[in-house]
Amino acid sequence: MKNHLITICVFLSTYIQSQQLIPLNEKAYSDSLKTVVNSSVDNNAKANSYFLLSNFYRNTDTLLSKNYLEKGKALSPKTSLNTAKYHYYEGWHFLESNKEKAAVSFQKAIQEFSKIKSQEADFYIASSWYNYGVTQKNKEGYPFLVKILIEKSIPQIEQYKDHKTLGQFYSQLAIILTYNAEFAKAYEYNTKAIKILEKNAPHSAELFFAYLNTASNFCYQAKGDEAKKYLDKAEKLIQPYPDSNSNASFYYGKTLYFITKQKNEEALPMIEKGLVYAKRSRQNLLTQMFYMNKYDILRKQNKLNEAKNVLENILSEKTLIIDANNRKAFYNQLSSLNEQMGNLKEALVWEKKYSKLNDSLNSENVKLELNTLETKFRTAEKQKEIANLNTEKAQKELELNKKNQYLWVMVFASLFLLILIISIYFYTKKLAKEKEINHSQKLKEIAQQEELKITKAILEGEEKERERVGKDLHDGLGGMLAGVKINFSAWASQNLEPENKQNFNEILHQLDHSVTELRNISRNLMPESLLKLGLETALKDLCEFYSRKDLHIGFQPIDINSKLPLAVQINIFRIVQEILANAVKHSEAENILLQCSQSNDVFLITIEDDGKGFSQDSSPTKSMGLHNLKTRVDYLKGKMEINSDHEGTAINIELNTNAIS
Repeated sequence: MKNHLITICVFLSTYIQSQQLIPLNEKAYSDSLKTVVNSSVDNNAKANSYFLLSNFYRNTDTLLSKNYLEKGKALSPKTSLNTAKYHYYEGWHFLESNKEKAAVSFQKAIQEFSKIKSQEADFYIASSWYNYGVTQKNKEGYPFLVKILIEKSIPQIEQYKDHKTLGQFYSQLAIILTYNAEFAKAYEYNTKAIKILEKNAPHSAELFFAYLNTASNFCYQAKGDEAKKYLDKAEKLIQPYPDSNSNASFYYGKTLYFITKQKNEEALPMIEKGLVYAKRSRQNLLTQMFYMNKYDILRKQNKLNEAKNVLENILSEKTLIIDANNRKAFYNQLSSLNEQMGNLKEALVWEKKYSKLNDSLNSENVKLELNTLETKFRTAEKQKEIANLNTEKAQKELELNKKNQYLWVMVFASLFLLILIISIYFYTKKLAKEKEINHSQKLKEIAQQEELKITKAILEGEEKERERVGKDLHDGLGGMLAGVKINFSAWASQNLEPENKQNFNEILHQLDHSVTELRNISRNLMPESLLKLGLETALKDLCEFYSRKDLHIGFQPIDINSKLPLAVQINIFRIVQEILANAVKHSEAENILLQCSQSNDVFLITIEDDGKGFSQDSSPTKSMGLHNLKTRVDYLKGKMEINSDHEGTAINIELNTNAIS
């Protein structure tokens, strides 16, 4: 498992974008399409073949791909279906080169296909949604792509049960779960995919990639023997087609297998064979992944200079580092590699890049979000099954009622009995519906309570950690630095000549400045004034701390209750601290006014500045600072309003001081 920590971060990107639905027998496939466009068949068939040829050449010859796309458009009769198909294949054409254009094209395709009620349109809609999710992956992250899969693509295809497209989507979901180390769940969806594809598409590219995905899943668990079973199955499918570009993916699977079995010498020939196919078909991501494995093997063989050259070439090529998580992994590898080589200065440079990028990545737990989405998907499936059973049951009851009504209509007494039964049925149904509503409301309340508990635990843990780090810095490192200064001063008075003391005093001044900065950090983590003197004094000190020569911060406290619970005081202090920090850092203001007031259980915060403001269309709540701010406001059951223009920014917050009593 440890051997694959480098490559697992880039595994997903390649496989998600390599599924082109091109048959393994690529030459026969392209030749058959060219035969159609050169024959005398109707324009519809020719247009479809041109579109498929455009997709076939989109990676290897973009100009030819564009030419085929436009020929298909010119030949297509002007119908909603053909217009939708053009936008769909236009999206495929731009998928690698321009994701923004591809996203627009897939959305247009979805709009046009949605006007058509047919099985063919449903498949195109599902595929268009999935491809749209791929275009947004780098911007929105993998949770967004998972959401598209389980809310848009899979439900659209599930109505057709065992279709191979459903198998492909299950396989794609399994890849993302593998990427997030959810190996058991990934195996479950891979198994579903293989079962469908072996039955309905036994020689397809979809089944070939499902086998490879399952083998990779086992490789990342260091279960090489299990992986080989699926690699052998994939090999039987690809063996008849030695010229197929899909061989690149097969050799990548073999590479992972040999690395898992710790047979690095056998892995190197697989890498070289795979590179031939990957370069020929311009699969840039897969090419770089082969080099990444080559780097890993060279490092294990202690060929450090060769390993470093490979890694630096990957970075300069830039294909893999588009993804921030990949870039972070490479920075970390370069840091540790240079440290191993004794290049400590260069190692420190890469370590700083790694730390900076790591801090900038959002801290949301993607794995948790994936689990939530996957659970939601499972729940939806179960509810769908229950709904189908209820529908069948209701249908049977309706048929029975009709038969009874036909018999009882002959006599007055029977009719009266039927009316009574129907009344009882609807009354029971009403009671069941009310019970269901009450149950849903209760579940919602439980979920809200659990969410509050989680938020409380996170914030309390954060404050405890701040307090611990602050005390350690102040009492531990601060005291040690102060002791160092005293010892330096005593030593200088006895050992330094007068002419050398000036330089030494400058060093002491720098040490003084470091101690001051350390204490500022300690106070920022957990200000003593808040614990000892209360919220009002702590807020006043905070304003003075952020004040500058060119920045005046005014503070107006009104009726602040000094007996507020400490947890409430800490959260209010953190809210104000976050807003002031953002204003000082970004607003370029000269004046900031902070007003805090309390009326019974309501605590009001108003902060105004005369800075440059920010655009209301930039969705500021997506920033980490304002995300944390909103979390704390919600925790205190509060409301927040932000108004900003070129003349400044005003933030109004209303909090409930009894929210966490």
